[in-house]
Amino acid sequence: MEPGSQEQAIATNSTARLGWGRVLAWLAIIALLVILGAGLLRSQQGSVNVGQRIPDFPLTTFDGQTIHTADLRGKILVINFWASWCKPCEQEAADLEAAWRFYQARGDVVFLGVDYVDTEPEARAYLEKFEITYPNGPDLGTRISQAFRIRGVPETYIVDQDGILQFVQIGPFRSLSQIKSVIDPLLQP
Repeated sequence: MEPGSQEQAIATNSTARLGWGRVLAWLAIIALLVILGAGLLRSQQGSVNVGQRIPDFPLTTFDGQTIHTADLRGKILVINFWASWCKPCEQEAADLEAAWRFYQARGDVVFLGVDYVDTEPEARAYLEKFEITYPNGPDLGTRISQAFRIRGVPETYIVDQDGILQFVQIGPFRSLSQIKSVIDPLLQP
């Protein structure tokens, strides 16, 4: 073999290896982008839609009780996402508590408050300030709010006896009568 042709063969092999390395690097980058894109698409899908089954979740209340939404089938479920720093949440706090007290004795309507991105001392002060007595707990790690893909607070989800979302209130309820107008039809046989 001539000296020039041996050098040319080595250069060709190096170029081929370099070409395959580039192809593999580009394939890895494309795979990563596809994975990231799929995750972003899922996060941008919007909230759980009316007519869909809600995701089941456990909520550990500020009092240490763990409530599993799957165990509440057969009851109307009112899930309110709120935060102590949220001024619009304050606008509906008294009406939500009044609705809870109205339905509480029936036993077939359950209210759950999910405290979003908050600190426990401020959340407890909020609950005390507005004399809220229905079960409330923190959304640790934002797992619950991510499952519902909430956009902000307040948001309220009203779920029927079969676990199917029937109504979504984005922003605060305006009155007790507005809350009752959503719950009452769900109580009809």
